Amino acid sequence: MKNIILKPRKEESILRHHPWVFSGAIASLPDSIEEGETVKVLSADGRVLGSGHYQIGSIAVRLLEFGDKDISGDFFKSRLLSAFLLRQALGLIRPDNDCYRLVHGEGDFLPGLVIDIYGDTAVVQAHSPGMHFERMKIAQALTEIPEAKIRNVYYKSETTLPYKAQLDPQNDYLIGKFDGNIATENGLKFNIDWLRGQKTGFFVDQRENRALLEKFAKGRKVLNMFCYTGGFSVYAMRGGAISVDSVDSSAKAAALTDANIDLNFPDDPRHKTHAVDAFRFLADMEKDAFDLIILDPPAFAKHRSALKNGLIGYRKLNAKAFEKIKKGGVLFTFSCSQVVTREMFRLAVFTAAAQSGRKVRILHQLTQPADHPVDISHPEGEYLKGLVLYVE
Repeated sequence: MKNIILKPRKEESILRHHPWVFSGAIASLPDSIEEGETVKVLSADGRVLGSGHYQIGSIAVRLLEFGDKDISGDFFKSRLLSAFLLRQALGLIRPDNDCYRLVHGEGDFLPGLVIDIYGDTAVVQAHSPGMHFERMKIAQALTEIPEAKIRNVYYKSETTLPYKAQLDPQNDYLIGKFDGNIATENGLKFNIDWLRGQKTGFFVDQRENRALLEKFAKGRKVLNMFCYTGGFSVYAMRGGAISVDSVDSSAKAAALTDANIDLNFPDDPRHKTHAVDAFRFLADMEKDAFDLIILDPPAFAKHRSALKNGLIGYRKLNAKAFEKIKKGGVLFTFSCSQVVTREMFRLAVFTAAAQSGRKVRILHQLTQPADHPVDISHPEGEYLKGLVLYVE
């Protein structure tokens, strides 16, 4: 295993168990090092700080182990079993719920790896070359967790790996084959399109927030903006909403929402879909038409360079919702932009409320669920933030 040596006094964050080694902290690299190689990281005075995967870029090493430990043998099997046992302890694996996140990168001490489970299929995403090269070991280890009962492992990393690595990953089954794509979340059925859908096919990070929305839906007219697969819409229907309108600019997303509504509430006239631009829909709709609105847009700021414009986007979107929502209405509003902090998002929403002239109270402050854990040494793992607001 090759050694990477840090500059003097650049080991402090690693000693605090932060799993990233930045390129600017490195004094010397070994000759002929390849992307994805497993390396040891040494301090300037020769102490072994940890081992991990090397890659070209700002984050040069993602550490899998701290101290002088090898990454070999049953490493992946042990880490995946630990992740599974946590989800089992959380009560997520039950007859009425068979979809959950099994691995959330750094939060499960496997930086660069995401795994979502849908029934007996695991969808694996590599975000680093190192995890890409380990994909078959990971797939095999998944099938060896007895109680997980995973039969199929689908690899979906074409859009998540750094393009400069020139890895040319192919989305395909590593183990098993396609044998159905219906998963159950809290007793509701969903078609999961892991072959062509966004991310791994479904946003499992909103499970608990969808369940909370269900409690607010009874007797309300609901508008679900950026609906994607219609998760919030399905929960609102079960919660007893008078009507539910789902909006997404993608006709494919609108069709998938319809399919999920029909799967749970066939021929129910309460639901309508609209394949139109969300901002245009909000601008054109009548005031007081809805008294429960969900704003769950895609990340407006994926990188720091887009932060300013992203915050403007959140402010404008929420201002329009405040302007249009009925008195006594409830607004669920979210940001999944990792570079947008909780404080930044709150300020954007509070500014929108002030501009609208509405009285607004916070009912709930939301985040990602427990199967998306945050390593206490890696606060960057917290990305989802949301507010439930009562608008007078």
